[in-house]
Amino acid sequence: MHLYRTEESPIVEANGNLYRIDKSWNELFLDDNLSASLRGLIESSEPEAALDKEQLDLLAPLVDQEIWASGVTYFRSKTARMDESKDAGGGDFYDRVYDADRPEIFFKATAIRTVGHGGSMHLRDDSKWIVPEPELTLAVSAGGKIIGYTVGNDLSCRDIEGENPLYLPQAKSFRNCAAIGPGIFISDQPLDPETGIALSIKRDGKEIVSDSTTLSQMKRSLEELVGYLFSNNDHPQGCFLMTGTGIVPADDFCLQSGDEVSITIEPIGTLVNVMA
Repeated sequence: MHLYRTEESPIVEANGNLYRIDKSWNELFLDDNLSASLRGLIESSEPEAALDKEQLDLLAPLVDQEIWASGVTYFRSKTARMDESKDAGGGDFYDRVYDADRPEIFFKATAIRTVGHGGSMHLRDDSKWIVPEPELTLAVSAGGKIIGYTVGNDLSCRDIEGENPLYLPQAKSFRNCAAIGPGIFISDQPLDPETGIALSIKRDGKEIVSDSTTLSQMKRSLEELVGYLFSNNDHPQGCFLMTGTGIVPADDFCLQSGDEVSITIEPIGTLVNVMA
């Protein structure tokens, strides 16, 4: 099942049909057993024949949920972070995090700083090395259970972070710094480790970056990351957790205004955003 947020109501797509859900978005994140609950709702409902998925005006799938993120969960990310920060003396920080028991968990964005599928992301004017970070993103209930999966873009300023690791909040959190969507793949089953994450970047209609990885390249388990996110912390409206990136563009690459970034994770879907 896929869950989408629209202005009118949440929409569930199941078996090729669309169903309106008579619940608020926040209510859905209070349900640890959301997959079973939604199945029960649609089994007792008639599909909306007049709804056309291609004509739905999809919103970013969050209301009061915060977005958090975990870093250095892939070896490729570790080596990239070490390279970008070595001149500042912080290169070994990332090596130590990669091998430590405690993962890196940091705050990424609120809803006002997040865009959905088709939205424009903001390129900071004080950074000259900005890259997308394609990430599997977990939808987590208020009780700390993974209730679904979406696609995330953790837009990052590598030069700001590399100058000093203490600048991480400025490198990560700013206007329209996060994108998630197009919807949430609702499942109570874990994703296959060979699930692929693909990145494509187009400039002036021409593809200039194409890369991919799989979840099997992630060092830490999803449950471990969620456990640390909820350790000594509360998320009463539920939350999202970006799980790190295994795709890092070449060091000489920087996003430009007008670039189109597409991130695909099947069976979730494709998230497309334009840089502004």
